[in-house]
Amino acid sequence: MLEVILGFITFFTSTITAIVGLGGGMMLIAIMPSFLPINAVIPIHGLTQLSSNISRAFFGYKDIQYEVVPKFLIGSLLGVGLFASIVSLISLEYVPLFMGAYILLSLWSSKFNDKIKKFENYYLIGFFQSGLSIVVGATGPLAMTLLLKDYKDKNKVVVTAAAIMCITHILKLIVFMYFGFVFFDYIGVIIAMVVGAIAGSWIGTKLRDKVDGKKFTMILKVILTLLALKIIIGTII
Repeated sequence: MLEVILGFITFFTSTITAIVGLGGGMMLIAIMPSFLPINAVIPIHGLTQLSSNISRAFFGYKDIQYEVVPKFLIGSLLGVGLFASIVSLISLEYVPLFMGAYILLSLWSSKFNDKIKKFENYYLIGFFQSGLSIVVGATGPLAMTLLLKDYKDKNKVVVTAAAIMCITHILKLIVFMYFGFVFFDYIGVIIAMVVGAIAGSWIGTKLRDKVDGKKFTMILKVILTLLALKIIIGTII
């Protein structure tokens, strides 16, 4: 029964992400602690999201903007290497607060964007998104915020985000396997969630074409804003 419930929840969240590019992953990671031990949430979420992102990138491979991938990969390798080595040594309690603030300012403050433009790039986004994913779980809004600035076509934004998120989740899973997490202990749940994720990606890809470009941008900005506020409030409370 647990497998069926989590499979359907993953299908729903994966469909949402395939339509607008994000949101589903953060919904899923917020729901999973009600069903799974807390130590299993981030690694299983990472594996599920990897299947969701791979399938979403596969279904829309023609829209991937490959020029950003090597930059993001280099930043990700450095970020995961650093954060994996220091995660047990420092407190990362307030990191999500800065993440949320960056997303909000980047979306709505032209002055902030003018000042940060010379520092904002895919090397840096990869470094923080992949590095922080080890402890925060769902860091996709970081890359999505930059992609939304660089590309106006909704398919390019969603599918490129999926491609680079694959890098984040692969590196994260390697770290969890290195630290001894046994995925096979949850094989039934994982299979159900992976099937749900792939099915959701397929349905969401079909539905994305029905969303108007301007509406898509506004919907995405609203979702990013709500997620950023959730991150900030969750850190403070």
